[in-house]
Amino acid sequence: MPKGGRQLRLGVFFNPTGHHVASWKHSGAQIDAGINLQHYVDITQTAERGKMDMVFFQDSVAVRRANIEALSRSAQYIANFEPITLLSALAMVTKNIGLTATASTSYNEPFHVARKFASLDHISGGRAGWNLVTSVQDAEAQNFGRETHFSHAERYERAREFAEVVKGLWDSWDDDAFLRDVKSGLYFDKEKLHTLDYKGKHFSVKGPLNVPRPIQGHPVIVQAGASEAGIELAAETAEAVFCSPNSIEVAQAYYADLKGRTEKFGRTPDDVKVLPGLSPVVASTMSEAEEKFDEMQSMIDPIVAKEILATVLGYVDLSGYDLDDPVPELGETNASKSTVAELTTMAKEENLTIRELAMRVAGARGKLVMTGTPSHIADFMEDWLSNDATDGFNILPSVLPASLNDFVDLVIPELQRRDLFRTEYQGSTLRDNLGLKRPVSRYNS
Repeated sequence: MPKGGRQLRLGVFFNPTGHHVASWKHSGAQIDAGINLQHYVDITQTAERGKMDMVFFQDSVAVRRANIEALSRSAQYIANFEPITLLSALAMVTKNIGLTATASTSYNEPFHVARKFASLDHISGGRAGWNLVTSVQDAEAQNFGRETHFSHAERYERAREFAEVVKGLWDSWDDDAFLRDVKSGLYFDKEKLHTLDYKGKHFSVKGPLNVPRPIQGHPVIVQAGASEAGIELAAETAEAVFCSPNSIEVAQAYYADLKGRTEKFGRTPDDVKVLPGLSPVVASTMSEAEEKFDEMQSMIDPIVAKEILATVLGYVDLSGYDLDDPVPELGETNASKSTVAELTTMAKEENLTIRELAMRVAGARGKLVMTGTPSHIADFMEDWLSNDATDGFNILPSVLPASLNDFVDLVIPELQRRDLFRTEYQGSTLRDNLGLKRPVSRYNS
């Protein structure tokens, strides 16, 4: 049992047909998942049945730019719903589970993001979460009047200012500003309305926000940066962090580094929950689980695997290399520096070809895959929780809905039996269930 009786926090990351790159071909997948509302209703309700903390939707504002032969053989991030619209619909068919989605600081304005997530928080009864990201694709830039994307340093500088503006806008109204008192004739108390009047390097925002203060005070802020700039931003602003370590040693180092930085921003280590990505392939026996994994791997098209590797490495151009060439030396890229470093080190130490590294990476796009029985998966999760490597996990189902059903029906009961995971929700908001404090308004502190 982890020290202090700690329990796991569990999110689930919904990639439409599943996280395995060949998931759309699998018999356990919903092949038109990206635009099938009932599919999302079903899997979100399954996650809620499992008492999971939140569902999460990644997003980009472009069709992925890739070799067309590879792109036409892939279902991920090609055609799917805009996530805030989707989460608003899911709020109507769920009661407890958190509803979290990406909104980029690169191709939105702070007022847009503040208004959308405040609205979602009210619609859902206090279950909204914002995944604060900085876009990396030039394809996105070219949909918004730019030829190339912001540099790594600039996009994090912009993100920090963006987050500050959004949080300021969420405090535009005091919690009790709206009197709606017919007798006195006052709809709101004018003393409890605050104009932000922000002027900075990247943004100038007058305010106030035309949505009341969110039920949670602020929707939960999620972040996923692993570079030096990303970890700093997370320590300052994030309340849940998605990350992708592939060993307990890397996870422990990240956990200690991030938690150790919070104090200088006036926060405590418990103010941010660290949730590494985990893609579990679960079955009643180890041999059955391995068969499931091997079946999925056999469906990967080498063309797609190579393109996924190029994407994970920072949208580098591998078109001039054969699949059986060694992994080339890479220059500076505009992607996750920690991921690039980890994969290139692996390729060098093990003398891997492009094909070999691509087949490892492509399945879950570089995230941690664990194959085994419910007991095996629970042992792994308990070990990381007990040894200060994590506060929980962001579950990446390989195939949807099949892999989520396996996790909820097989692994969660085992975690509950060990008292590692809740049997009922603790509260009505995402903050309640993650064990996060409700922020006090800057005007009332």
